[in-house]
Amino acid sequence: MNFKELANKYQTPLYVYDLDYMTKQYEALKGAFRGRKALLAYAVKANSNLSVVRHFAKLGAGADCVSIGEVRRAFLAGIPKYKIIFSGVGKGDDEIREAIERDILYINLESDGELERVEMIAKELGAQARISIRVNPNIDPKTHPYISTGLHANKFGVDINTAKRMYIRAKNSQHLDPVGIHSHIGSQLTELDPIREASEIVADLVRSLQAIDIDLKFFDVGGGLGIKYKDETTIDPYDYAQAILGTLTGLDITVVGEPGRYLTANAGYFLTKVMYEKKNDDKRFVIVDGAMNDLIRPSLYNAYHYVEAVDKEGETSRADIVGPVCESGDFLAKDYELPALEHDDLLVIHSAGAYGFGMGSNYNTRGRSAEVAVEEGQDRLIRRRETFEDLIALEKEFLD
Repeated sequence: MNFKELANKYQTPLYVYDLDYMTKQYEALKGAFRGRKALLAYAVKANSNLSVVRHFAKLGAGADCVSIGEVRRAFLAGIPKYKIIFSGVGKGDDEIREAIERDILYINLESDGELERVEMIAKELGAQARISIRVNPNIDPKTHPYISTGLHANKFGVDINTAKRMYIRAKNSQHLDPVGIHSHIGSQLTELDPIREASEIVADLVRSLQAIDIDLKFFDVGGGLGIKYKDETTIDPYDYAQAILGTLTGLDITVVGEPGRYLTANAGYFLTKVMYEKKNDDKRFVIVDGAMNDLIRPSLYNAYHYVEAVDKEGETSRADIVGPVCESGDFLAKDYELPALEHDDLLVIHSAGAYGFGMGSNYNTRGRSAEVAVEEGQDRLIRRRETFEDLIALEKEFLD
């Protein structure tokens, strides 16, 4: 991939996505479940660009959505309604109503209160809502605390006993159809044992529900497969599949996975140009045109991204790569070894295809970057760069 040509053609800051890499990742994970009933529902929040979602739709993927906006994106991108899942810990009444009316595969419930709202709204609509319940197995995923979701200290899901009560209530309701069970213990998982333990706990619950005539059709293991940002040891897709399938002995159930980062992170690159260097005493700064409003992961999670200085060699020294945003937390890397850099030199931030653009903002009245897809050697614009007029469009009519 010629990053310089792309930077010159589309300007910087810029997101670039390798769709061929996404295909390879999807096929590897899908292949690991070959021979078993399985659905891969792409986690739209990882990278919600319509062209990316459509790419997975063409590969046969479903969609895991955490807002009604993402549900609408999935429909626009061509995901069939029977492959769309609506998750999230706080769904509004209007969101629930629309999900039921659109007749998606199922709605993931995360509390007693949510079950009551879904049942009430389904009754108002004279409908029966297909539901799944997100079980919190209280397993430590051994990942960053901000992306851990499977402990009782996290806001997601319900404990086993609460889940049983909810399933019994749903079974006895005319307006709820319990079809699935869901568990997701966290993101960027690099160890198999927590995944296997969580799956065993949830599979045992499925068996106990069968004993009281609640026969579920979908076993949703969530997503979270980790990727290599630096030197992480990652999980092979086959081993991942076997760890889950090994817990399902005797169960005739469709496995649902919700991969996001695994499919898109290392397919994405964030391109940014050097504006200038500066030194404060012995502290070196490389100031670039990209900023925390474009890529917030380093500031939010202290996340590491490999940085490539394109066509630059020579002796290196440590530098903070910082952007123009007026915050001390505006950095893309800290104490990173870089060669001497000059105005317009190009830096490529790797592993930026997940939770990059989607977590962006317009802070400091900065337009968000353009997005470009590359497939079979051909590049194309899939989201234009925001202009100042875009940023003020919803405000200027209210000026006195």
